[in-house]
Amino acid sequence: MVESKRLPWSKIHPDPITNIAAKPLSKQYYGLGTTINLTTFGTTTAADLDTAYDLIAYYEDLLTVNRSESELMAVNQAAGSRPVQVSAGVYSLTKRAIAVSRQQLGFNAAIGPLVKLWDIGFNDAHVPSQAEINQTLTVIDPNQIELNDRDQTIFLKQAGMQLDLGGIAKGFIADRIKDLWAARGINSGLIDLGGNLLLVGPQPSHADGLWRVGVQAPQDQRGQAVAVVKTPACSVVTSGIYERHLDINGKTYHHILDSLTGYPRSNDLASVTVFSKYSIDGEIQTTELFFAGQPQAGWAQDDPDIYGAVFVTKDNKILVSGLDPANIQVIAPGFELLP
Repeated sequence: MVESKRLPWSKIHPDPITNIAAKPLSKQYYGLGTTINLTTFGTTTAADLDTAYDLIAYYEDLLTVNRSESELMAVNQAAGSRPVQVSAGVYSLTKRAIAVSRQQLGFNAAIGPLVKLWDIGFNDAHVPSQAEINQTLTVIDPNQIELNDRDQTIFLKQAGMQLDLGGIAKGFIADRIKDLWAARGINSGLIDLGGNLLLVGPQPSHADGLWRVGVQAPQDQRGQAVAVVKTPACSVVTSGIYERHLDINGKTYHHILDSLTGYPRSNDLASVTVFSKYSIDGEIQTTELFFAGQPQAGWAQDDPDIYGAVFVTKDNKILVSGLDPANIQVIAPGFELLP
């Protein structure tokens, strides 16, 4: 199963459906280590949803690092010894992930050994020794990955290196489902890969066609929102510290790890939610903004496919970048939307 670097938990706020033509068709599945919900509007069938799930399972089989066999595991198992040829989709995704990783803005597709060292979210999670962390930092350098475009091979040059595309795979897969639906003429629906949302087309329940998306409350159970954002169709991806964490001796360690220090990234943020055209971009941007720790001047100004972001701080402040504050409604007591 492909695990995400972070578990985003935005929530759609339903409204009564008054138009019979807008009645949704929904099915729930399990994959990618989480519960998956697929919803379409209009004259669609269960087979449309099942085909989308088959596509999810296909990519999971290629990209998982939680089973002994997959294309990505073949690359990891050959670390330090030889390059491995992979399929076109895996190669293109890996190439994008490595290019972003080399910018050193927080996202690192080579972070697999550090993730497994901490194993936060699993039964054997623990705080590693400084010696273990120092040793692991030597094998998470994305510059030590060699890509061959002609042969579509990936070579991890150091023994012990591991690719982990969990921080980008859900976005990639969500975008592929949207492509599939477009080919089938499905022009309105919701792809929810365990909280990683991709909103397709207009929301038929609303006269304005806009979706209402809840931003997860940092300290509450999944589904509790602090604010609702009114938005056209887009991807909605969140990085947050509240879903997977390790509590030891009165201290909490979250799962968003820093490749430079080997420890969870420390700042004042509880979460960042990015609204974008493509889900894969949202995956990357949420990580980079979380590492930045606050809204960045000029962020995404030159990228029309990135629409905006919502930051929630540990002291219950909500900050907005790129979005119209008039489309954001705070619904939880104790939270404040800053100008």
